[in-house]
Amino acid sequence: MNLSLYLLTVLIWGTTWIAIKLQVGTVAIPLSIAYRFGLAALVLFAVLLLSRRLQPLNRRAQWLCLAQGLCLFCINFMCFYTASQWIPSGLIAVVFSTATLWNALNARVFFGQRIAVNVLAGGALGLAGLALLFWPELAGHAASRETLIGLALALFGTLCFSAGNMLSSLQQKAGFRPLTTNAWGMLYGALILTGYCLVSGTPLSFDWSTQYVSSLVYLAIPGSVIGFTAYLTLVGRMGADRAAYCTVLFPVVALNISAFVEGYQWTAPALVGLALVMLGNVLVFRKPKVVVAPVLAR
Repeated sequence: MNLSLYLLTVLIWGTTWIAIKLQVGTVAIPLSIAYRFGLAALVLFAVLLLSRRLQPLNRRAQWLCLAQGLCLFCINFMCFYTASQWIPSGLIAVVFSTATLWNALNARVFFGQRIAVNVLAGGALGLAGLALLFWPELAGHAASRETLIGLALALFGTLCFSAGNMLSSLQQKAGFRPLTTNAWGMLYGALILTGYCLVSGTPLSFDWSTQYVSSLVYLAIPGSVIGFTAYLTLVGRMGADRAAYCTVLFPVVALNISAFVEGYQWTAPALVGLALVMLGNVLVFRKPKVVVAPVLAR
């Protein structure tokens, strides 16, 4: 079951970049994100109500959902969308892949979980592999003030993503399932973004073209309803550090799709990077050896 959820998350999030590119246009970025999570919340609430699986939440759980919505379905996306204006997407992918390491550290700080050496080693290998995969894009980008701002935003977005992981883990430890907490979190995220648009004077527009609507539906249902539910379920089952290795693998899926759609050319360094990413995956999911102490005869 865990393997199926893991592969589903990687495949879905590895293809959402196509839909995100189709979203860029006449509609403001924060409004597009609000549409995405507003629609996702509507679908989740409808499914949960019809199946009678919507869990009642106490006041504490609602506050945690609000915080999760702010971190995971609002600030996180605003940071990455804004950072993409100043730094290459490859650099954003490399920064985002550090979520594996941040999750391991945060789980240690907030939950007292032991940091597994294999997860740290696998995350480091995956990070190095992504750097090689995107090296031509990174090497050709000159450092500047805008680059530093973009890096800071990407890092802050990654920290918000990690904080959202911790909040979901906390909710699941209290017995609240990701389907219910995601529905509320996405609703809160959409409302916060809509409020931001109203306060900032962002035009409340909509693009009724087939391209925009179809990409919105893909981002809302497979990308958000299914993707985030599968991922956060993994956070509860496997731990936030191991689940976050998805952030290393889905750029690899995106590059493979780009090879067919956009003519991406694989190079020797990129292939070495791919090998490092896959080796990191093996390390992250390697089960620790159980050492059995010998029984001494009396």
